[in-house]
Amino acid sequence: MSIPVVDRARYDQQLDAKRERITERFARFSPPALEVYASPPDHYRQRCEFRIWHEGEDLFYAMFEVDREDPGKKQVIRLDDFPVASRRINALMPALLDAIRDDSLMRRKLFQVEFLTTLAGEALVTLIYHRPLDDAWESRARQLQEQLGVMIIGRARKQRLVLARDHVWERLEVDGHEFVYQQVENSFTQPNAEICRTMLSWARDVTRDSQDADLVELYCGNGNFTVALAENFRRVLATEISRTSVASARENLAANGIENAVIGRMSAEDFAAALKGDKGGRRVAEWALDDYDFSTVLVDPPRAGLDEASCRQLSDYPRIVYISCNPQTLADNLETLAETHEIRRLALFDQFPWTHHCECGVLLEKRR
Repeated sequence: MSIPVVDRARYDQQLDAKRERITERFARFSPPALEVYASPPDHYRQRCEFRIWHEGEDLFYAMFEVDREDPGKKQVIRLDDFPVASRRINALMPALLDAIRDDSLMRRKLFQVEFLTTLAGEALVTLIYHRPLDDAWESRARQLQEQLGVMIIGRARKQRLVLARDHVWERLEVDGHEFVYQQVENSFTQPNAEICRTMLSWARDVTRDSQDADLVELYCGNGNFTVALAENFRRVLATEISRTSVASARENLAANGIENAVIGRMSAEDFAAALKGDKGGRRVAEWALDDYDFSTVLVDPPRAGLDEASCRQLSDYPRIVYISCNPQTLADNLETLAETHEIRRLALFDQFPWTHHCECGVLLEKRR
């Protein structure tokens, strides 16, 4: 990987380069003008993970970069701070090391630290070890938890010790609404909270005036979009394969008082088969699919995008909202989707400044 280098004076320049690249990549589909949404140039990541490097009596945070002179090797890069991470993470980084540097119980065979924070400053710290964790470790970790004002989880082989709780609660204000999200340790969440707010607002905007119809959502994760879009539709049926994410999504519906959405645990492929008439067992029967009128489908797939069969399945819907973390696979999928649908909105969300990564949003509507 390449470690991001923050240069606030160059932010507009790096964003313009992404704008040009995305505009060029999708030009063949004749989309409307690209909408570009900027990120805070620094302190935008609410979660990070670092290796812990032991060097004599010292220890420090580390990441790895490919050695330019020998691509087969990686260089250890020492990190005393990490400007792309939240201010809370940057404050905790030295405080944690200062607290354990001379503490043999806490530092011995510690090899990775993961931080998960919120905009309000809530913090969960996971300490990962190459040794079993005992009662003495737990007692000291509880003291450290109080000292730093965080929640701590200890991990080792076949061990996971949760000292307070295994999640934080993020609060996002979007279009005058406050949405709350349980974000679970070691489970996917949007890392850039400010851009997440922007994406939710954009998705709400492109799906307005849908209260008489229903939304089906694939790859719903912890219900990030489900929660924010529910009020735009009569009913929502969202699916996700990860058991942890499904449980979290259900918690998030309850926390936000949403009663018109259902979260189902099923892969996107199996759900597509269910929509085509495959009974799929009792779970599918309970969903009563025949009672839905799906006007819109929202997909937020992994980097690999959608396979051909899934794209063909999406083509049956009048409106498609496609959130993508990989412009290349998005463009590949649009080759199929553009046969039946026209791009009405195209957005670039600068989820990861100072990297080549781009997050895109596309609204497609069925051709008449």
